[in-house]
Amino acid sequence: MHPTDKAARVAGLWYLSMALTGPFTLIYIPSTLIVRGNAAATASKILEHQTMFRLGIAAELVGAVLFIGTAVALYRLLSGVSQTRAMQMVTFAAVSAGIAFFNALNNVAALTLFRGGEFLTPLGTPQREALGMLFIRLHGQGNVINEIFWGLWLLPMGLLVIRSGFLPRFIGVWLIVNCAAYLALSFIGLFAPRYSGIAFTSAQPALFGELAIMFWLLIKGAKVQPLPAVANA
Repeated sequence: MHPTDKAARVAGLWYLSMALTGPFTLIYIPSTLIVRGNAAATASKILEHQTMFRLGIAAELVGAVLFIGTAVALYRLLSGVSQTRAMQMVTFAAVSAGIAFFNALNNVAALTLFRGGEFLTPLGTPQREALGMLFIRLHGQGNVINEIFWGLWLLPMGLLVIRSGFLPRFIGVWLIVNCAAYLALSFIGLFAPRYSGIAFTSAQPALFGELAIMFWLLIKGAKVQPLPAVANA
C-alpha cells in the first residue's frame, strides 16, 4: 500500500472514531435528558440517569481528544500539499477541542447543583434547579460558539483537498460549503436562536461534507498516480 493511501485510511479511521462520539453527546443526551424550559423536570431526569449524563460528559472529552488526533492524521496526509494550510487546519481543531474541554465543565456544574450537598444547603431546591438549568443552557451556547471552529477547520482542509490531486475536488468544495454552513448556524444561534431549528434542518445537505470525506478516506483512500516507468537505455 502506498504511504499516502495508508495515511488516508488512518485519517479516515480517526474521523470515524470522532463521528461515533459526537451524536451521543450532541443529540442523544440533550434530546433524552433535557426538558426545554423546565428546570425541575430536567433535574429529575438527570438525577434518574446520572450514569448516562456522566457518560455524555466523558464522550465529550474523548471526542475532543479524537478531534485533535483526526486533525494530526489529516496533517500527515495533506501537509505535503501546503504545510501552512495544514497547520491552520490543526490550529482551528485544537482551539475547538480546548473550547469543548472547558464547555464540559458547564455540565459538571449542572450535575453538582442538581445533586446538592452540604455546601449548597443555603440554596433551596428550586434555586439549585434553576442554576443547574442555567449551566445546561450555557453548555448549549458553548456548542453554538464552537460551531465557528467546527466550520473554520474545514476551510483549509477543503482547499488542501482541492489542490491535493489524490482526493476528489468536489469533496473539497463540499467541505468549504460545510464550513460556511457551520458559520451560518453559529451566528443564527447567537443572534436569531428562534430560527436555529429550521436553519439546522435546511443545512443538512451541506453538513454531509464531513461524512463524504470520512467515507471516501475509509473506502477509497488516496488515489496516488504511479510514477511512469523509466525506459531502459
